[in-house]
Amino acid sequence: MNIQNRYAIVTGASRGLGASISGVLAEAGAIVFGLGRSAEDLTSIKEKIGESFRPVVCDVRSSDSVNRAMEQVFAQSGGQIDVLINNAGLGKFGAIEQMAEEDWEVQVDTNLKGVFLCTKAVVPRMKRQNAKSGFGGHIINIASVAGLVGNPKIGIYNATKFGLRGFSESLMLELRNDGIKVTCVYPGSIETAFFNNTGFPSGSNHKMHPNEIAQTILHLLQTHDNYLISEIVLRPLRPKGVM
Repeated sequence: MNIQNRYAIVTGASRGLGASISGVLAEAGAIVFGLGRSAEDLTSIKEKIGESFRPVVCDVRSSDSVNRAMEQVFAQSGGQIDVLINNAGLGKFGAIEQMAEEDWEVQVDTNLKGVFLCTKAVVPRMKRQNAKSGFGGHIINIASVAGLVGNPKIGIYNATKFGLRGFSESLMLELRNDGIKVTCVYPGSIETAFFNNTGFPSGSNHKMHPNEIAQTILHLLQTHDNYLISEIVLRPLRPKGVM
């Protein structure tokens, strides 16, 4: 796909990996709708990226919030959406007996329900685009290597990312004949605030930089329309106590 002048939605765009993806896509010529819960943080990202970044306040855990956000996006894009990056996610780590029911709910709602709600909103648009042009669009789900291998004390997070892996594979098989690509990305440790207070070692020498992941996302989007990369695993070259 030529990303120039394409419309992209990036969830969790107000910081970390989502902000980096938004910046890389905008620099490549895309119009990026950045979804996030904090209007202040989104405005800050817009000041850094420029007019190609359009902030949209949204809590992906809420169907009402997602529906309002998508209405805003479609009104500005003329109903066209070429790219959806389901990036919003969070993790709460600790021994299982220390986890509260709320810890389960917030991770499942953010990491799984949010992906479902946003995907459901854009798929009909992408199917119509495929009927007109022969190509519908590209959905990229940001999972984690925690969706491939279990780890102690992150069981809930593991469960959501394993679930996202299954959801992504099902979507890929369901939508490929509609001209819609689905890719699941499994990053290892990234140097973002996500790992604060997790007990994992700090230091960028042992983690990937968000911009490195964002450049890989851009490469995935720029592949030829005739094939898809369904899964890709990204790991730091020199890990030290990280994934």
